[in-house]
Amino acid sequence: MSDSTFLMYLLALAGAFLLPGPDMALVLATGAARGVATALVTAVGIAGARAVHVTLSGAGLATLMVAHPQALQWVKWAGAAYLFYLAARLLQSALSKGHTQDSGQAAPATEQGARASLVRGFLTNLLNPKALLFCSMFLPQFVNVNVASASMGMQYLRLGATLVLMGLLFDAIYAILAARLARRLRGKPSPYGKFVLPAVFVLLAGRLVMG
Repeated sequence: MSDSTFLMYLLALAGAFLLPGPDMALVLATGAARGVATALVTAVGIAGARAVHVTLSGAGLATLMVAHPQALQWVKWAGAAYLFYLAARLLQSALSKGHTQDSGQAAPATEQGARASLVRGFLTNLLNPKALLFCSMFLPQFVNVNVASASMGMQYLRLGATLVLMGLLFDAIYAILAARLARRLRGKPSPYGKFVLPAVFVLLAGRLVMG
């Protein structure tokens, strides 16, 4: 792979991560509601799922799912069900611990909360079939096929690792920006702030089903 091709790949990847999407919405909402630490853990979970998608797309699973639309539909519905479940759990937690939000402070991060945020980020991205299809369609565009198969594999590994790391970098930036903005606005806490994250999950689930 030439340096110019890799530079084009980086620019295209940056453009993709700048576009609003489920991952960006999740990180922004988590950063605003739970603070930068929880949002960064969520971003790590998303990065882990992206790594799985890169691996699966390289193994040809995305092509198999496209050939069997029913399987794709099942994954989509499973993802939507999980997002609705998260929305319900977060809403229940917000209603039972509303005093934490009303005091104008972000919810404190705990080991159990960090683990839940990691799993939440991982499964939210993993159960989005569009993420797998994106990897399967985007990465091959930059692989030089006129080389030995071993060299092609190294190219794919390099492109996939770059995708995961660059996505994590963008998500970390979004997490920090959202948390800082939320801190500035917490001088005037809103009684509806605790409903932001559950609403985001409901919207993501609807987008997944309707998309």
